[in-house]
Amino acid sequence: MRALIVQRNEGLGRIWQRHLERLGVVVTCVQTAEDALQIVDSTAFDVIVLDLVLVEGSALAVADLVQFRQPHANVVFVTDTTFFSDGSIFNHAGNARALVKTATPPEDLAAIVHHYGIRPPDHAGRHNPV
Repeated sequence: MRALIVQRNEGLGRIWQRHLERLGVVVTCVQTAEDALQIVDSTAFDVIVLDLVLVEGSALAVADLVQFRQPHANVVFVTDTTFFSDGSIFNHAGNARALVKTATPPEDLAAIVHHYGIRPPDHAGRHNPV
């Protein structure tokens, strides 16, 4: 399984990376939307951990490109704000599978990411060939 972490706080991204690697996940970490957009064009991912509030660029633009280029990839949004706390993120990003607080314990976030990384997205009953 391959995961991309897009997190503005490099140290936090590395903590999440180590927890995912313990679960056997191959992880790439970037800090900006631009870096994420570039790597999504060259590398396939099963799951994306995406900071909702990036310092540079738009997380929703990243999620949109991922949905277009890698429709099989699931996105787990993380945030330290109350923005989208009403669940509306699921109306804005069709590949969103979860919205969790940035302060979620790293082992819990790793379990969520691992779950969505091994689980194919549900596309309204369409068959997903293996």
